[in-house]
Amino acid sequence: MGNVTFVDETTAGERRTAWGLEIAEERLTVGELIRRRVFQEVAEYNARTPEVFQGLVQPENTERVLNGYAVRTPRRIDPETQTALAMRAFAGNGFLVLVGDRQVTDPDEEIELALGTEVTFLKLVPLVGG
Repeated sequence: MGNVTFVDETTAGERRTAWGLEIAEERLTVGELIRRRVFQEVAEYNARTPEVFQGLVQPENTERVLNGYAVRTPRRIDPETQTALAMRAFAGNGFLVLVGDRQVTDPDEEIELALGTEVTFLKLVPLVGG
C-alpha cells in the first residue's frame, strides 16, 4: 500500500496544492487511477456540497469560475458520470497525465505505484485568440 500524490497544473502555469490518495495495489492502470481520483473528489464534494466543485473535469450543468466550477444549485454529483467525462477528456487531450516525469497516454497502461509516486494532471488551456 502506498500514497499517491496528485498535482494539478495548467499550461498557463497554475498549480493547485497537491493531495494524496491511499492505493492498496502496487500496479494500476492509468484509467483506474483516473477513476479513483474522480471518485474521491466527488465523494468529498458530495459530503460537503460547497458552491464550487474543484475537480479534474467540469461537471455537467456547471459554470467555470476562478477556482473551479460553480454548481448552480447544491446537488450531488454522480461519480460514474464524472468519470466518463474525465475519460473522454483524457482521450481528447483535455489533460495529460505524467507519472513522475513520464507522460502516459494509454488508459490501459499499467503503472507502478512506488512509495511516494507523484501523478501530475496537466490541464491544457486553449490559446487566447486561437
